Amino acid sequence: MAAQQDLLLAYYGDDLTGSTDALEFLSLAGIKTVLFIDPPTASQLAKYDSLQAIGVAGSTRSMPPDEMEKVLRPAFEALKTLGAPHVHYKVCSTFDSSPVIGSIGRAIDVGAEIFSAPFIPLLVAAPALGRYCAFGNLFARMGIGSNGAIFRLDRHPSMSKHPVTPADESDLRLHLAKQTKKRIGLMDILQVALPENEAKAVLDTIINNGPEVVLFDAIHEEQLANIGALIDSYADKGRSLFSVGSSGIEMALGDHWAKQGLVKAKPTWPHPGKAEALLVISGSCSPVTSAQIDHALANGFAEIALNTNRAIDADEDLVNDLTKQVSEYINAGQSVIVHTSLGSDDPRIGQTTALLMRKGNDKEQIQGLTAKIYGIVLGQIAKGVAANTTLKRIVIAGGDTSSFAARAMGIEAVEMIAKVSPGAPLCKAYAPGSPVDGMEVNFKGGQVGAKDHFLTVLNGDTI
Repeated sequence: MAAQQDLLLAYYGDDLTGSTDALEFLSLAGIKTVLFIDPPTASQLAKYDSLQAIGVAGSTRSMPPDEMEKVLRPAFEALKTLGAPHVHYKVCSTFDSSPVIGSIGRAIDVGAEIFSAPFIPLLVAAPALGRYCAFGNLFARMGIGSNGAIFRLDRHPSMSKHPVTPADESDLRLHLAKQTKKRIGLMDILQVALPENEAKAVLDTIINNGPEVVLFDAIHEEQLANIGALIDSYADKGRSLFSVGSSGIEMALGDHWAKQGLVKAKPTWPHPGKAEALLVISGSCSPVTSAQIDHALANGFAEIALNTNRAIDADEDLVNDLTKQVSEYINAGQSVIVHTSLGSDDPRIGQTTALLMRKGNDKEQIQGLTAKIYGIVLGQIAKGVAANTTLKRIVIAGGDTSSFAARAMGIEAVEMIAKVSPGAPLCKAYAPGSPVDGMEVNFKGGQVGAKDHFLTVLNGDTI
């Protein structure tokens, strides 16, 4: 069992795919990390040796603020008891949130109350993922792990048209000010580039001027270690510094700790090899995922378009029928994708939204509701297929649905075993009592991966 004082960091992710993103960058830095689906008990922690960091994969990105708070208070309290110097609320690198859904501001308010600290660092930039912040404005590449063009967030072809949390403001201070009353300062790209002593003096001045949250700019990976050193200087064991941001936090602290010699040598993993067949379950409506599905279908994958209206009605026959159909594909050595949409203009989205509204649901509730319903249905199908076949490897696509799918599959925790695409590592699943136990899983957010991502995972290609 890892003693509590041995932990360097504990984090809570607002969805599962983002949580595996943080898992990847900690693991790549040589920091022994396990990601749990729920806050771990002492007995669960005791199963894993030499832990230096732990994560918890939540689903708060799809919740309204009051529901978020009910989940986050006990989760943050549980992480606080671990005594790690850092506790991080991990958010999407495109800052997906609004005052009514996935409010990062509410998470900040709750964290500020539970963790007493001089300020809350906010770092969203993650250059390795194509996320850059300059003078408070966030820029994002189209597709993580691709060579897509870079757009200011409010002009991003995907994020500006997100069906629930469309990005209409690229200045993260203005975006966040709609969600919290806390003052937000900025350590801009010129100040971040200063020598360490000068940068520390600038940060001290910014904090002394009163902001409770300080946003850090970054556009180059080399800047992250300096930011990590600045953040780490305010943290102590037993008095955790609470931070908010993308996996840029893990990159920054990991780089800093590596320079200090606090972590072991960067690990290498054996090549995972090619799977006989791959199951992809997708609850993503991203055009990036849609293009990946199209590419996979053009290269031999079969597809099953989930009837989302039947899923909404909790149709048990639907799950049983699709489990049987998918199992037949897998047993024949055929890779298959089960999806809830092909991009944000898929007619199923409008049809199911209309059905849910006729059933009395508010439009603001629908993202969280569909994420839960789709995730459970897709997870039940995957669990059933794992029981009926010799399936080795599964991809779960979609940040909002992934946490629910993992729970439905019986997954307790995951650990990275190979790097296949930036932000989406291949992992080993720990799922006691489930046929998924020991399987290889790849959690992929909507914006993550090149066009050939599913083929890459099928073939076990590593980077």
